[in-house]
Amino acid sequence: MKLGLEVMEQQQNTVLPTHDIKLFSGRSNPVLAQEIAQYLGTTVEPMIVKNFMDGEIYVQIQDSIRGDDVFVVQPVCNPVNESLMELLIIIDAFKRASAKTITAVIPYYGYARQDRKTSGREAITAKLVADLLTTAGANRVLAMDLHTGQIQGFFNILVDHIYSTPVLVDYIKNLNIPQDVLMAVSPDTGGVQRTRAFAKALNCPLSIIDKRRDKHNVAIADHVIGDVRDKVCVMFDDMIDTAGTICEAAKLLIREGAKEVYVCACHPVFSGPALQRLDEAPIKEVIVTNTIPLKNEFIPTKITQLSIAPLLGEAISRIHDDQSVSSLFGFEKEYKN
Repeated sequence: MKLGLEVMEQQQNTVLPTHDIKLFSGRSNPVLAQEIAQYLGTTVEPMIVKNFMDGEIYVQIQDSIRGDDVFVVQPVCNPVNESLMELLIIIDAFKRASAKTITAVIPYYGYARQDRKTSGREAITAKLVADLLTTAGANRVLAMDLHTGQIQGFFNILVDHIYSTPVLVDYIKNLNIPQDVLMAVSPDTGGVQRTRAFAKALNCPLSIIDKRRDKHNVAIADHVIGDVRDKVCVMFDDMIDTAGTICEAAKLLIREGAKEVYVCACHPVFSGPALQRLDEAPIKEVIVTNTIPLKNEFIPTKITQLSIAPLLGEAISRIHDDQSVSSLFGFEKEYKN
């Protein structure tokens, strides 16, 4: 279902703001930006983004944006530092071009994993990035599936946090897995709340992997909380980085008697040995979204990438029209009930 600005005006019987919406894209995921523009019935505005010989980033907005609502799509993905700096410079260019409002659309919020101090003398980079975005001039952030929800509290500007849940749940439902064997699995205790939402949407029970992490990017799955014997297990996580956690958990589920293992994740970070591990692991299918583009030449056939452009496009449209974003996910209804 496509709801463009004109259609939404007719259905909601509202008056659109007098200032225009302008959509821009950084270089980290231009294909996603084009898909969002197509959903909105608009185009990605022209902008020069290039590097000087020493690596410095140069940005110039090609057309006037004075008094406009501007949205820039830029996931902070690999190369993370380059993507982040590019986003900050684009925001600064918008501010100096007299944009009315500046919304940073960040499908993947890099540096989110360092959201607290787990030992002495560590940085909290999730807060640092929030401060940088605010200082650069962003008025609002639209983010998807943050690593932890409390990152929203690191900002002193508006944050709209949306979820890939509807896209992933619809795909799983279309697999037509028998209801009596379906099991939602959290790959660690930290993801229980996220997986519980999927289990509720799929009307299936929940199981948990007990995992310990001795050092960064090294995870050991110990045992399963819940009976997964003869079940089709669907694991849900916010991201897949090196795939160590997911692959070890899949092996454990198979050892515990699971029939099949599916994996759903919003962000396909896929660092280092991730793709090889996923290809070799006892996983039937890995379902991810396109918050991060898949650039590696070797992409296992078991990996399916779904587009979240309609979801982001609808959120952008609602922000521009001063309408509810949370109602996209039924949160207002659940709260009232």
